[in-house]
Amino acid sequence: MENYYNLLGVKTDASFADIKKAFRGKAKKFHPDIAGAERDGEMRRLIGAYEVLSDNQRRLEYDRTLRLAKNNEFDYRTFLQRRKDDPASLAKLMILDLFHEREEAALVLWRVHGGLNFPMKRYLDREDWMDGSYILAEELVKRACYYEAFVVLADIMREERRKPYFRHFSIDVETFLKELVKLKLRRAVNDETWVFCMETLLSLGGFSAKTEARWLCSMSDALCKLGRREEARAVFYKALEIYPRLTSIKRLRKSLGI
Repeated sequence: MENYYNLLGVKTDASFADIKKAFRGKAKKFHPDIAGAERDGEMRRLIGAYEVLSDNQRRLEYDRTLRLAKNNEFDYRTFLQRRKDDPASLAKLMILDLFHEREEAALVLWRVHGGLNFPMKRYLDREDWMDGSYILAEELVKRACYYEAFVVLADIMREERRKPYFRHFSIDVETFLKELVKLKLRRAVNDETWVFCMETLLSLGGFSAKTEARWLCSMSDALCKLGRREEARAVFYKALEIYPRLTSIKRLRKSLGI
């Protein structure tokens, strides 16, 4: 179990002011604009620690768990593993393993209990769910499970749109999702699934008109290949409506008979 006090460099009886000061000092060191994008992981860990220790109720619960973890007779992971019939314990075990470099064990557990159908969000704090889901998406991409990674990231992005959590990392989450779609996802799914993915992206909102128009064109192309030409034309015209300066669409126009 990670010691948030050690991570921030404060004592266990530190005041809120001390915790805030320590976080700001560490954040300056590990912020991506200074340390580079490769240090995103450290920054997210700092944010997670700060979120817990700056909230009185969450800090009390964390302190209690930390005391138990320090007791050699208590193994938190084993405790969770034994509660096989408790979904909340399973969700916590998945997150624990993701946070402590046991990604393979976390993925196996996640798949055994339903994968995308396992409602991890229901059993975790919002912050733990969002951080854990981001790591889960990264691991899924490493294993070329692009569709599953897309669904996980889209869910995070939807929650981020509703109520920002990642703050200065929000752009990183969005970029991760867009790069996955642009570079990996299309080759991994059939046309029907691609249409669903485009609809999901467009439902999130908040992207540029040009980006959304490109997604609409791609969706139109997939609909055309599925033989749904009227729908494809309607989607294509919508793309032109929101971004009239679209280029490289001659082939699509020809396919649609426009």
